[in-house]
Amino acid sequence: MKDELKSLSLAVVLSFIAIYCVNMFFGVNVNTVEQTKIAQIEQELNKISSLPTNDNTINKDTKDVVVEEKRLEINNASVAGSIRLNGSRFDNLSLKKYNKELENDNKKIEILSPNKTQNPYFAEFGWLSLDKNIKLPQPNTMWETSSNIINSKNPAVLTWKNDEGLKFIRKIQIDENYLFTITDTIENLTGEEVEIFPYALISRDIKNLNTTRSVVHEGMSAVIDGTLKELKYTDIDNGESKSFETEGGWVGFSDRYWFSALITPKGEKSKITLKNNTATNYQIDYLGKRLVISNGEASSYTYKLFAGAKEIKLLDKYTKEGGIPKFDLAVDFGWYYFLTKPFFYILDFLYGFLGNMGWAILLFAAILRLLMFPIANKSFANMAKMKAIQPKLNEIKEKYGDNQMLIQQATMDLYKKEKINPASGCLPMLIQIPVFFSLYKVLNIAIEIRHAPFIGWIKDLSAPDPLTLSKIIHLPLPSFVDIGIWPMLMGVTMWIQQKLNPAPINKDQAMMFTLMPIFFTFMLGHFASGLVIYWTLSNILSIIQQKAIMGKNGV
Repeated sequence: MKDELKSLSLAVVLSFIAIYCVNMFFGVNVNTVEQTKIAQIEQELNKISSLPTNDNTINKDTKDVVVEEKRLEINNASVAGSIRLNGSRFDNLSLKKYNKELENDNKKIEILSPNKTQNPYFAEFGWLSLDKNIKLPQPNTMWETSSNIINSKNPAVLTWKNDEGLKFIRKIQIDENYLFTITDTIENLTGEEVEIFPYALISRDIKNLNTTRSVVHEGMSAVIDGTLKELKYTDIDNGESKSFETEGGWVGFSDRYWFSALITPKGEKSKITLKNNTATNYQIDYLGKRLVISNGEASSYTYKLFAGAKEIKLLDKYTKEGGIPKFDLAVDFGWYYFLTKPFFYILDFLYGFLGNMGWAILLFAAILRLLMFPIANKSFANMAKMKAIQPKLNEIKEKYGDNQMLIQQATMDLYKKEKINPASGCLPMLIQIPVFFSLYKVLNIAIEIRHAPFIGWIKDLSAPDPLTLSKIIHLPLPSFVDIGIWPMLMGVTMWIQQKLNPAPINKDQAMMFTLMPIFFTFMLGHFASGLVIYWTLSNILSIIQQKAIMGKNGV
């Protein structure tokens, strides 16, 4: 009996070994098959950008009118445009609330444009399969719909079916702002199982890359597994691409104020790719999960498309309520995110209270000056003492002549005796550096400040002062010296403030400090006028505070 059990046990073990060896050397590796399929589907997706399209649109450059095509109107509180039913392409969208030019209501910002315009910019959604016998919707497929318009209350339903028993039902919704939700349902009556992959893409032509601004990121942006990735257009060479895998996230084209993005599904791994198809054409896309649809069943897949303005509060709302991870990072807050974003919200609150962004900036400057009062007070008191001992410093200079080592030693001894810390004057400036750059960022990135007026000739706080020297004297001037009234006021206040400080003993330092107001005047002369106004008031408040402390110390 024992021998029989041993024989049986040995047979079982040998059987498992045999099965393992057969599977190892002759069997099919499921993971390998799956990876092969995905790799082949990715190759198919790469071909999508080169598929021919038949656009029947009005050429905005040549004004040639081609055959009118069927379109589905989009019209809500924030956008207006249409979807081309031929291919179900999102390629015509303008922003109702934003003018191209200041005080010109006739020209709105266009964020999506058809193929035969100067810079085509559009989004598409579709399906791929390795089975060449399955007919799927293509970029030229004509969809049918009974709807005439899409708005926040009325979605549209598009349908298309092939001759083999596959029916595609596309429901398109838009909220009251800029977010589209596209839900595709596929009904399978082919008589057999169908395996397909969803994809989404945004294609964009940019004829002139030199128009992008270095101070704000303009290019391709994505949040991959919770981490922001930014690529300039020049980071990807012609014909190259960069791919990432992510679970949730988004990928988009980012301009200074405008933004388009594909939001990948939560809880699902997606393959995101950023491409340079030609010298001027860029594409972002993602490949969704595989869907296997049995005969007689239906399956659905949902896409999300954002195309609109970078309204910070709205992007935050989409993150909180819509579950789009870190959607606010579509805005380039810069290194000082922890300051820049709070500064925006403070300015926005003050704007809501005062009704004018210029006054909000001035009140913001006053609040910051109040918060820095204790530090500045100590610093100015220290500088008042330094100014009081200026005659003694001049005596030291006369006594030791050109011997800088002895001058510095005697000066430090005098500071020690008078209990003066010469470095304390630098502290307010060091604190103001991140504040300055953060406010500079806010004024460059916040669409809420674009075209925001102040008083007088300032009609746009995000633009340089328009009342320049050349307009005052009616003579052409080089752009560097052609600055506005506010930058000149800022320079004057900086010069007055500097005169209140003790003069440096070193001649080179004295010369540098003398030239600094001039340098800053022309450097900031072409910055956003809101920033210059902030700096001017900050200087004025510093002068008042410093004069009061000097009077208190008898200087």
